[in-house]
Amino acid sequence: MTRVGIKSVVYHGDSCLGDVEVFPAKAKNFQPFPNKEIRIDRLSPPSERCLPLAVIHTISPFSLKCKIQAKSATEQSPLTHLYLSCFQELKTAVVSVGNEELHLIAMPSKVEKVPSFWCCAVQAGLYASCMAMLNLRCLAIVFDLDETLIVANTMKSFEDKIEVLSRRIDDEDDPVRVSGMSAELKRYLEDKELLRQYIEGDSVLDGGKPITIQNEEVPALPGGHSSLIRPIIRLQERNIVLTRINPEIRDTSVLVRLRPAWDDLKSYLTAKGRKRFEVYVCTMAERDYALEMWRLLDPEANLICSKQLLDRVVCVKSGHRKSLLQVFQDRIFHPKMAMVIDDRMKVWDDKDQLRVHVVPPFAPYYAPQAEMANAVPVLCVARNVACNVRGGFFKEFDENLYQRVVELCYENEMADLPQAPDDSGAILNNNRDIPLSEATNGAEVEPSLKIASSGNQQPEQHQLQSSISSFSGDELTVNQESTDSRDMHTGATSYITALQEIARICGWKVEFKSVMRNHKDLQFSVEVLISTQKIGVGSGRTRKEAKMQAAENSLRNLEDDYLAFASSDRRVVYGGLGKLSLGGENGFLKDTDVAPASEFSEKEDPPFNSKTEDFVELDVLNKLSAVLSCVKELCMEGQSLVFQDQGLVSTMSKGHYCFQAEIDGKILGKGVGLSIEEAKLKAAEETLKILKASGDLSTQKHLHSSRSRPTPSPSPPLSQQQPPLPNEKTSL
Repeated sequence: MTRVGIKSVVYHGDSCLGDVEVFPAKAKNFQPFPNKEIRIDRLSPPSERCLPLAVIHTISPFSLKCKIQAKSATEQSPLTHLYLSCFQELKTAVVSVGNEELHLIAMPSKVEKVPSFWCCAVQAGLYASCMAMLNLRCLAIVFDLDETLIVANTMKSFEDKIEVLSRRIDDEDDPVRVSGMSAELKRYLEDKELLRQYIEGDSVLDGGKPITIQNEEVPALPGGHSSLIRPIIRLQERNIVLTRINPEIRDTSVLVRLRPAWDDLKSYLTAKGRKRFEVYVCTMAERDYALEMWRLLDPEANLICSKQLLDRVVCVKSGHRKSLLQVFQDRIFHPKMAMVIDDRMKVWDDKDQLRVHVVPPFAPYYAPQAEMANAVPVLCVARNVACNVRGGFFKEFDENLYQRVVELCYENEMADLPQAPDDSGAILNNNRDIPLSEATNGAEVEPSLKIASSGNQQPEQHQLQSSISSFSGDELTVNQESTDSRDMHTGATSYITALQEIARICGWKVEFKSVMRNHKDLQFSVEVLISTQKIGVGSGRTRKEAKMQAAENSLRNLEDDYLAFASSDRRVVYGGLGKLSLGGENGFLKDTDVAPASEFSEKEDPPFNSKTEDFVELDVLNKLSAVLSCVKELCMEGQSLVFQDQGLVSTMSKGHYCFQAEIDGKILGKGVGLSIEEAKLKAAEETLKILKASGDLSTQKHLHSSRSRPTPSPSPPLSQQQPPLPNEKTSL
């Protein structure tokens, strides 16, 4: 940088503060201040914790335009007062230039003892809003509605879907597929009947019990939106809400299914009244519909207050792509500080797609068991990803950018700063390319990401859409894809991983077996076996297609058995292994002996921790399940193996878990491991060896006699509970 400066005069309003020299950061493309006058419009709000340069570099990296230094100044000069005020109160002096703001940042100097500033360019209005969010350690999160958080249907949409599905059943020859589609049709008919009762009589029968409407007031909104009274029926246990978009027109009645675990995600966003994310909605639905759907999701207005609602619920015209610039149209946020939760990625602008966390489409009619097939619900996975994104962003901000900014002086260059933090990498590295079941445990996430990145495989995007997207006058119409295209969008991975997850939770062994077919068919055939029993079959032009269809049919056939097992232990649905807890600010879940997921929102932010060594590997769980099955076969009737936690032990300065395995109070095995499940596995293996060695049943008799002095023990963990094997369906 040349030391020949451009002489200029600084004004604050009409007051002259003093003479300075301006040193352009680049010799070319620098436009000096008009008339060599630097006119300060205002001072920015003071920052509570973030240095102004750290804020500016986050939202406008490497934007240094020039350096400004006073020619001379006394302690009492106005320019010195400006400098000290900005330096001590973490403020900037703002010069407005068209759609930009030039921020004069007070910098310490190693050499000169005069006021010295860096001048950086930022989009107008962006600095103040982003500074406030960085001080609060808060990012932005944007939600889609239909198929992501809710599924809504009118009578017209129910009738259309029922008609299409009925035609498919009539044309289908495969009895297995007919059985699955008939079950889906039954679910549609049941909900259609609920909606009919609501429309005609303002009440519904739920399990034989009549439930009448409750009038809920919708507050008035700015811009001529007057207050409304809507007749609402909420079936809390079924996650169903019935509402009327226009309370005066019954044909605008809608049955809405809310996605499970929404309350868990919502409680994390605003735990104890502290906002971790500012919430926005971006949808292709019509505005009145979108506002009502969001009201059902956030009835207390904890996520978006009434004054902000019209600005934060953004409706994109059909046929147009969504964009974060549309969402943040008033420049109140920077896209680098935002993430998106949506069931489709391609509807977003190319530049925003790296910030989209894609969730499987919510399909309560087509595959209701899919939401329950994973140990962690879909929206809890999204919550963990959001936690990981936020933790990773501020870890980079604190440990990299901020530490470097503190060391900079006036004589340094902007190039001395590191890259600005960006949450897109954190989203990309979470679970973009891995199936849902692998996003529930950190140990499973890491290998899957490596495989995906090495193979350069793009994930197949789910594009099921059944959203109410236009509403005018007295008519509510539904914009949806044909049901015939559903299989094409779902993808083989979803069915197969969901089936494998169910088998893992229930302790079943699942196998895919190729079956010989007549070569004239030019088709492949695959059977699904669970513990040697045939559960489903599928055929297709390729092995992958046949395997996908076999997994899909098996999921349908397993529904009754799995739901019966899940209902016997609620931990299957809400906790998988019954041990959900937050594994650090990175948000991955790990197995512990504590706390259900509901306690997540009660805790303060844990320190960021990206390590995955403590996560339980899937093969350990599988081995444990197999060993426990063998132990159960060797136990007498009424006996069961119980693990007693012996606490942490110290081995070579590392904490190890210690468990002992007991049957009717007698200790048969002990195990020590880096994780709880590893320790249990070792204790169970030792127990199995002892039981096998006692061939004459003497050990069993001794155990049986010891029942006179049993010791209380906790109920066995879920991994020990052996559900009944699924019955082979008559259709097979």
